[in-house]
Amino acid sequence: MQTITMALNLGEKAPDFTLPSTSNKKITLSKDLEGKVVILYFYPKDFTGVCTAEACEFRDRFEAFRALDIPIFGISRDDIATHEKFKKAHRLPFDLLSDETGKVCKAYDALIPLIKMPKRITYLLDQDHKISGVFSDMFESKGHIESMLKKLKKQLI
Repeated sequence: MQTITMALNLGEKAPDFTLPSTSNKKITLSKDLEGKVVILYFYPKDFTGVCTAEACEFRDRFEAFRALDIPIFGISRDDIATHEKFKKAHRLPFDLLSDETGKVCKAYDALIPLIKMPKRITYLLDQDHKISGVFSDMFESKGHIESMLKKLKKQLI
């Protein structure tokens, strides 16, 4: 019997991880981003239509997040070389993290069972790295960014 996993729950502590990044260093959530609000967006694959649109939407709205001092990280199972090409081709001002094994995607319930491809899901982590916002939609990308910005504005009011 196959179980379908849902997104992590609001208020739940985000799983810690260490992944290689396009900034040529490993990023550890608990160490490198301690005390920071963070956006983690998981996506299926570099250079595909909806994934490219999503990355470019985060790029185009990047200043809104930077003004709030909120780092954005895109995570997929693509390797760093592919991520670097994707980042350069689309002038992405944020790091992409490589989860080639899929372990981090699985920990965040962001892996499609059987085909082991990441789902399109975005998490907003508060300064204690607890889940404070989740948006999941495989075929729509703009909603992820708008959902996170609305959630942030509510938290800041």
